[in-house]
Amino acid sequence: MNHDSASAYGLWTLVILNSAVFIMFAFSFFKPQTARDWRTFSAFAAFIVALFVEMYGFPLTLYVLAGWLQTRYPNLDLLAHNSGHLWSTLLGEKGDPHWGFLHILSNILIVVGFFMLANAWHVLYHAQRRHTLATAGLYARIRHPQYVAFVLILLGFLLQWPTLLTLAMFPILLVMYGRLAITEEREMQKQFGTAFEAYAMRTPRFIPRFGASARGAA
Repeated sequence: MNHDSASAYGLWTLVILNSAVFIMFAFSFFKPQTARDWRTFSAFAAFIVALFVEMYGFPLTLYVLAGWLQTRYPNLDLLAHNSGHLWSTLLGEKGDPHWGFLHILSNILIVVGFFMLANAWHVLYHAQRRHTLATAGLYARIRHPQYVAFVLILLGFLLQWPTLLTLAMFPILLVMYGRLAITEEREMQKQFGTAFEAYAMRTPRFIPRFGASARGAA
């Protein structure tokens, strides 16, 4: 195992700062109020903390895979920060992984996800104040833009810095968000009745319609 550079881990101040920044940033857009909102946000926060613990604190994934990685990539410095970008290593990319296709794509997904959170919260906030259904903005395209936004952010981080823990958490969070969405729809159906049924008929749950199918639904 090569240690040609200083260890990029054990930087717990960076773990705390980065986790706090992203969690507070998401909180400022999502603003959880109900118990369901807090479950959604807490799961997201747990993912973020697990991510940055491995990114700057202790590289558990690299430690577990060290034997296999050193056999397949004998010149890989496991204590270097860039080695944590495992997709770049596994795909055989050369140069700085921060400028690779997957890293750029991950940044786009994260930015789009936070934009969706902000947009969705603005629409939902005003709908709740009027005691009406949220059907404007992103809610005109999908019924649960906030959950989709969280998934895009999590997927972006997975493309950027995969770990065994976050890879295991991701499908669990997908199932959790899906079940929360169904529970939320049952409550909306009870509250708004036929208005929600009509909205659900014309608006997909998670994946927007495009082209002719979108015009037909409208």
